[in-house]
Amino acid sequence: MLRQASQELVIATRGRGLYEFTREVEKWVAENKFREGLLTLHLQHTSAALLIQENADPDVRRDLESFFKRLVPDGDPLFIHTAEGEDDMPAHIRTALTAVNMGIPVRGGRPALGTWQGIYLWEHRTRIHSRRVALHFIGE
Repeated sequence: MLRQASQELVIATRGRGLYEFTREVEKWVAENKFREGLLTLHLQHTSAALLIQENADPDVRRDLESFFKRLVPDGDPLFIHTAEGEDDMPAHIRTALTAVNMGIPVRGGRPALGTWQGIYLWEHRTRIHSRRVALHFIGE
């Protein structure tokens, strides 16, 4: 029988960087005994992103941050929107270049992630935030 469920996760960030929350997602799937279906995640913010990325070597996350720091520097005089500081518009651009939604198949009662894949919230702001991620499952 097809079923649906939803949940909201709150992820505390300590500033710019990648915050893995794979275990929280896996726990929710297991607690609800989901077997097969589609898990959708949606980040309810415009200055952070969702990302599936390698979770074994932290150099990958550092390199991603270094690349985006060069691509979209804080305080660039090109930006007019600075209502919340010099990292405000760069955070919005970073989000536009990444994603706030993702779908993950659930197979055999687990999110179908690869061996080295983890689910991350990528905080693009330099200050502390509480980010909300809506989870939705449809399947059996």
